[in-house]
Amino acid sequence: MNSNITHVGFADESYWNTGRFRSLGMVTLPLDCLQAMESEVRQLLDESQVKEFKWKKLDGAKERFAAEKLCRFAVDKACAGQFRVDVLVWDIEDSRHKIARRDDIANLGRMYYHLFRNVLRARWPNDALWRLCPDEHTAQDWRTLQDYLKNKSTSTEVDCSLFTGGQFRIRLQREFGIQEIQAVSSWAHPLLQLADLFAGLAVFSRDKFDDYQKWLQATSPQVRLFDEGNASDSPSRSSLERFQVLKMFDCLCKQRKLGVSLETKRGLWTPKPENPINFWIYEPQHSEDKAPQKERR
Repeated sequence: MNSNITHVGFADESYWNTGRFRSLGMVTLPLDCLQAMESEVRQLLDESQVKEFKWKKLDGAKERFAAEKLCRFAVDKACAGQFRVDVLVWDIEDSRHKIARRDDIANLGRMYYHLFRNVLRARWPNDALWRLCPDEHTAQDWRTLQDYLKNKSTSTEVDCSLFTGGQFRIRLQREFGIQEIQAVSSWAHPLLQLADLFAGLAVFSRDKFDDYQKWLQATSPQVRLFDEGNASDSPSRSSLERFQVLKMFDCLCKQRKLGVSLETKRGLWTPKPENPINFWIYEPQHSEDKAPQKERR
């Protein structure tokens, strides 16, 4: 362990290789707050009788209650300036990603880079030294990157191309102050479960936006009592539970003036990325901004 570490980040992926919308979630905080934060989240989960929260398993009231407690916890801590939640979402139907032979794993690495650049240095002190804790079940090859960081010979010439050779590994250390990469289990680190929750919620809010709006309308007190709608269009049980979490979180953000919008971009979005709970949709930077492609065989 590096005794100079000052900050820690927990990062998780959601739907990185399936569906239209993909996301990365990251929870970041000072290292000296970590123990108290994790203890508090564990207590919330214990109260809900949930051993490990996973977004993909949210299909009943027990998991919903746990998700709502985690949302309240995150909003409280974010408002108190004790940690950040940042979620990067990308759309595979945009001009960057709708290409032949798209390499989703290589693209995931680039999305991690964008997340690091916009959070680790832009939102925290420039001299922060980071321990990054991604989920151990990940598509990204963090072991190779960690092996690199242990190598002291970091004087390799850095060329101008972002991902040529060891470029990504060099930049992790030089640009972002990442000293350690320690893949961890979600079960052992509840803040990773928070990253999973918000990464999943971000994708769901976009993927099911129209269904959510219909549900809001159908559950409104103004709906006519006898207007039962078409039963064949009824949302699934898991969607109904998740709609309630999304509604509660949206209301909470508005009550606490966190600046998180739901309707403007048809999904969770934070217009001011400096806000402590930040949902960000990646937009192609220019016409040549294309996702990496797999080599032809």
